[in-house]
Amino acid sequence: MLLKCHRVPALGASQPVWKKHHLICLSGGFFSSPGLLLLLISCLRAESEVKEIHAMVGSDVKLRCVYPNTSHFNVNDLYVYWQIESTTTAVTYHLPNGSTKVYVGNQYKNRANLSLDRMKEGDFSLSLQNVTPNDSQEFTCLVFKSEDLSNVLKETVRLHVAANFSTPVISTSGNPTSGQELTFTCMSTNGYPKPNLYWINRTDNSLIAETLQNNTVYLNELGLYDVVSTLRIPWTAHVNVSCSIENVVLHQNLTSISQAENYSGNNYKITEDPQENHSQKKTVAIFIILAVLLVAGVVFAWVCRSRCPCRQYKGPWTVEQEPTDHA
Repeated sequence: MLLKCHRVPALGASQPVWKKHHLICLSGGFFSSPGLLLLLISCLRAESEVKEIHAMVGSDVKLRCVYPNTSHFNVNDLYVYWQIESTTTAVTYHLPNGSTKVYVGNQYKNRANLSLDRMKEGDFSLSLQNVTPNDSQEFTCLVFKSEDLSNVLKETVRLHVAANFSTPVISTSGNPTSGQELTFTCMSTNGYPKPNLYWINRTDNSLIAETLQNNTVYLNELGLYDVVSTLRIPWTAHVNVSCSIENVVLHQNLTSISQAENYSGNNYKITEDPQENHSQKKTVAIFIILAVLLVAGVVFAWVCRSRCPCRQYKGPWTVEQEPTDHA
């Protein structure tokens, strides 16, 4: 079946970078079978503003597509279609005949849903469950009338997916001595998207040259990023460096501080733990208080003993019984 298409050029010579062009077909026969997936082949050029939204891995998110004016719709007169902008992958759709969604992409089956009740009120928003890193896409919402295929609503939503990296762990190995280099390793796991890693010289808060670093970033089995960085610097008596992991989507920096002086031994862990230091200080304070109380008790007992009158022991007392007359 041949499709007759009509191209409508966008108005204006220049377009903002956040404008996207979409193609929409105008053949009635195109919608006769759900197997053709409604709008996968598109010909009518139009434009829409891209809306930005953020979600964490594993969470649920709602991608808004709402008719701007208060209105009531008969869902049996509408085609509603959500797709991935770049690949035209079907996310979910609604057809007037209630056809099953057999052509939805496998990665979105049982995760993407539309609400019939909300669509009657003009809310065609997509509910996406259990967000994954692969959902970092542009989603397009298209709504048409089934009678004349006139455009009712069109929205584009760019979803940014993120996951928190673990707190960086800094360690060192070997037994460096004067004149040898120091080797530090920084590791952070299970974050998204790909991070930026920085080593900082805390003596003057300057960035350490990348030529002294060896960074490795890779995707793990969860589809999240792990990062390992090795830093090699000349030996000095006092070293104070930090490792910082930047998540650009979350506008977040996680930093661990490492201080190394004269140390020896293998696999020496140099990451400071503020909570552990606080616990140690608290334990020392308790011991000091107990020691003071013990000394005070000894002094008090000695004073009381010195003030009490001393009694000389005279042996056991004997009680003489007086004879009694018996009648």
